[in-house]
Amino acid sequence: MTTTTTDAPAHAPGAERLVDLFEYGLDAPICLTWELTYACNLSCTHCLSTSGRRDPRELTTAEAKAVIDELERMQVFYVNIGGGEPTVRPDFWELVDYATAHHVGVKFSTNGVRITPEVAARLAENSYVDVQISLDGATAEVNDAVRGPGSYDTALRAMANLSAAGMKNFKLSVVCTRHNIPQMDEFKAIADRYGAQLRLTRLRPSGRGADVWDELHPRRDQQRELYDWLVAHGDSVLTGDSFFHLSAYGQALPGLNLCGAGRVVCLIDPVGDVYACPFAIHEEFLAGNIRQPGGFTGVWRESELFRGLREPQSGGACASCQFFDTCKGGCMAAKFFTGLPLDGPDPECVQGYGEELLANRTQHTPVPKSSVDHSHRTSPAPRRGPVPLTLTRREDLDRPPVSDCAEDPLAGFRPA
Repeated sequence: MTTTTTDAPAHAPGAERLVDLFEYGLDAPICLTWELTYACNLSCTHCLSTSGRRDPRELTTAEAKAVIDELERMQVFYVNIGGGEPTVRPDFWELVDYATAHHVGVKFSTNGVRITPEVAARLAENSYVDVQISLDGATAEVNDAVRGPGSYDTALRAMANLSAAGMKNFKLSVVCTRHNIPQMDEFKAIADRYGAQLRLTRLRPSGRGADVWDELHPRRDQQRELYDWLVAHGDSVLTGDSFFHLSAYGQALPGLNLCGAGRVVCLIDPVGDVYACPFAIHEEFLAGNIRQPGGFTGVWRESELFRGLREPQSGGACASCQFFDTCKGGCMAAKFFTGLPLDGPDPECVQGYGEELLANRTQHTPVPKSSVDHSHRTSPAPRRGPVPLTLTRREDLDRPPVSDCAEDPLAGFRPA
């Protein structure tokens, strides 16, 4: 994929750095997140997409393949597939094979529920596929409190299967919370044990994460602890664009120190809606739908929302801060879903400015909620544990997809 910018002036000020060019957007995303389904066998308390039940409007197999064809034409490097739990979608492996056959690499995130020894062997044979196993505690006690009973053992079993199959450098993906930041060394040890690479992600107050953010997001002293740990281990740990707000401590961290929303990344959700950011599933950040004329390419290149995000940002109240050039005001989604102004400081600003604004909120301060909610509704309160099912592989892989009306997250599969 070329790095041609869509709207950058010929001599953009300060555009000597690649990250400066990225601010003006590219003619195709470097990568994009694609939530294939909202169906999931778990009900993680911090789920950014409020997943659980399948949406009957989700893209068909043919529509999904058409998106892959577009990504190939746009020369997108790879697609980051998630959910929900993407592997419970009946055509998941068909779509993975189709993408890699059309020069689109696939990285998919999974809780590991369907990573059997046979599946692991299949994945290890395809060099265009990468796997991220989600684990949010280095012990079952910490992990299962947010991901549900048994999810720790499921994740470790999946990693053991991948390791035994000879798959190298798959990812152990961790959402950082105040309960697991003291376990960073243990996470690294688990990753090393299975030949995986550790990937850390910031907890955002989006989806169901908004309901638990106050109790789960790291305290200020833990932010510093995490920053110091990343400085010491940054070359061997992946962070993407998760922690650029921590750069205000002084030294920029490895990775993209920039909010890439609508510039170099975006999200396609299961029904084809395109959002600026995987952590901002809200109509405020809805750029269009791939079912509209022009498809995904038209949304990416012509959306008014994306064009606005690619304009030079003023920085607002943060512009006068000496650290603005490194932290860029922090995470757009984190500000939005805590009711803070988008041109103000991040709620976890390491200089404390976000805390001041949070403390000054009143009961009348509007705090937006995610536009969608597919949480399991089998009880009055959101389910906090996994759906107790044992899965077996469908014997007839050529059977047509399940009915469009089926919301069961595991529709099409037969219990053992």
